[in-house]
Amino acid sequence: MSAYRDGDKVVVMLPSRLSKAEEEQWIATLLGRLEERERRRRPSDADLETRARELSRRHLGGRAVPSSVRWVANQRTRWGSCTPDDGTIRLSTRLRGMPAWVVDYVLVHELAHLLVPGHGADFWALVAHYPKAERARGYLEGVAAAANLPLDDSDDELADGLRHGVAG
Repeated sequence: MSAYRDGDKVVVMLPSRLSKAEEEQWIATLLGRLEERERRRRPSDADLETRARELSRRHLGGRAVPSSVRWVANQRTRWGSCTPDDGTIRLSTRLRGMPAWVVDYVLVHELAHLLVPGHGADFWALVAHYPKAERARGYLEGVAAAANLPLDDSDDELADGLRHGVAG
């Protein structure tokens, strides 16, 4: 028995031996599970801010305190962005549905910018406190590669863009 989304439709698979009442019960149960799974993979702005504060506490000693954390749909060249002057963090809606550890990495990356604005050694040392940082970077680079983006790390600007998930 399972339920999954296929585009804008929900597909529910049940054995044919179930009674009508059992079908209705299982459909309700499976749809509830699907909704909960999707909610966890698509956190609200409030969920993101709560998660960012927890990640700051756990990996950055609580020193990075954002004024707001929210999803935005207008980021075509980055997975996330941060404005250290006002403490705002924005994550691209393209991250929705990606594994939580990848979203956490982007949050830690942007939180680190609240402490160190550039991408120098001090910055990357902070990001490295997140144990899945390299794995998540590899995941995002794979997504960028699948989108047919150039992967020439010799170009500092492009390499920085890949760290942020450039996806044209």
